Amino acid sequence: MTVDRWGARCWLLGLPLFLAANLITGLAWRDPPYSWAVHNVSDLGNVTCGRWDTTRPREVCSPWHVLANGAFVALGVLLVAGVLLTWSRLGRGTAVRSAQVATGAAAAGWVLVGAYPADVNENVHVMGALLIFALGNVGMLAAVLAPRATTLGAVRGLSLALGITGMVGCALFLARVDPGFGVGGMERVAVLPLLAWTGELGLWLLRRPRAGNR
Repeated sequence: MTVDRWGARCWLLGLPLFLAANLITGLAWRDPPYSWAVHNVSDLGNVTCGRWDTTRPREVCSPWHVLANGAFVALGVLLVAGVLLTWSRLGRGTAVRSAQVATGAAAAGWVLVGAYPADVNENVHVMGALLIFALGNVGMLAAVLAPRATTLGAVRGLSLALGITGMVGCALFLARVDPGFGVGGMERVAVLPLLAWTGELGLWLLRRPRAGNR
């Protein structure tokens, strides 16, 4: 098996891992119960219980925070492994490289978010979150400019749709706008597109022989 196919498999694991971590860790919450609409993803990793966040106060108590933080770090490792192992397969050019570097930076953001929970080192945690929000979505938009002959050029429509969705979600989340499914739900709109994009790229790479890509 070629290294790019290993990279594709790493990307395929990202979204299921994220969703499983959210569901399983959230189920352990009792007082209060975890809400995807009210609580942030990062709340799952807080190591202490109590009222959290002066800008949007909410009760947080995550008994299985170790699982959540471990999953965030693992997600970052999977994403960056996918970037490195598929590096040559995705093509060449400034747009392709920009998308790859931005995705790698977002992957590093997930590692920082998991390694430094918000209530342990908020500054580093926020820096990691900003890498995810900003560069993860910018990377998809950069991929829209990839040459058509490249792998990324073949999925321009997907990159554009998910990139715009993620950027809108990011802007509304940072502005604390509740469109009807909560600010916490809006955060998912900001971060899920990158995981869906890398997962779809992983499927695309596995379904097509290397010889058919430039």
